Amino acid sequence: MMNSMGALLAIVVTLLGVAIDGYHCKVVQFIFGDSLSDVGNNNYLSMSLAKANLPWYGIDFGTGLPNGRFSNGRTVADIIGDQMGLPRPPAFLDQSLTEDVILDNGVNYASGGAGILNETGGLFIQRLSLYKQIELFQGTQELIKARIGEAEAEKFFQNSRYVVALGSNDFINNYLMPIYSDSWTYTQQGFITYIMETLQAQLTVRGQEAHGVWARPYGLHPPSKGPNKLPNASFQFGDAYDVVNDVIINPYKYGFNNSDSPCCSFGKIRPALTCIPASTLCKDRSKYVFWDEYHPSDKANELIANELIRKLGFVSDNNTNAPSPAPAIAPSSVG
Repeated sequence: MMNSMGALLAIVVTLLGVAIDGYHCKVVQFIFGDSLSDVGNNNYLSMSLAKANLPWYGIDFGTGLPNGRFSNGRTVADIIGDQMGLPRPPAFLDQSLTEDVILDNGVNYASGGAGILNETGGLFIQRLSLYKQIELFQGTQELIKARIGEAEAEKFFQNSRYVVALGSNDFINNYLMPIYSDSWTYTQQGFITYIMETLQAQLTVRGQEAHGVWARPYGLHPPSKGPNKLPNASFQFGDAYDVVNDVIINPYKYGFNNSDSPCCSFGKIRPALTCIPASTLCKDRSKYVFWDEYHPSDKANELIANELIRKLGFVSDNNTNAPSPAPAIAPSSVG
């Protein structure tokens, strides 16, 4: 089984939000995470070694050119947002980002290689850790307060949706690599406790009602304590572990014919890590669970997103004008 299995299973996804009666601002998303949600932040980090800025990334999205997403198409957050009728938030480091863009679309702070722990992903040189992403969000709050006033800004942020989707790098690019001290400092359960305590501390930066989605990493179950102790806080857990594990073990059951090799590969070299211009693409991208060695394909992301939507009972809005959905059956040509 390829290393990608761990990357897909070790995901913590949390959706936060609360609707305020009597206030009808546009609902937007603020997304925090790693390469599974990155929409281009790392492209603006000059020394980062984790970038999706080469062909054939993005081949089934919009113009077909690389856009910062570590996939051939959409992310899970893209798809869930589309189904809920929410706009797709741009990357925080996008040079076109302004206060008005934030008010209309929200912001995506996700960064490839990021983890819950600050030390995670250090081998990528540059990445925005969760701590840094939250710090940037706090700066965003100040910008919006200056733009529309403190009272209206408070309503805007309370009415927004918050997505935190990361955790895989804390295992793959930290605990499971002996070059990091965490790998010999903690037992597996001790490390899980460490990252959960860190996540809890960071998520309590904003005390608001929370609706959570949980995809358990390595058998980890939703915490019985944590953000729920906040006033007016509650978590709703939707566990996507079972369907993710099942699609890897039984790909044909879900319409895939391959779950143990990437669609974009560099000959027989394994792991190739990233998709590059010299890579060879599979004949039908909709039949592969993994796009590259570590990231799901658009079709797999769609399956995961729909499972989370189903388990949490989110209301789907199929009339949204969300941009650039990937084709149901991806073309075989790479041109």
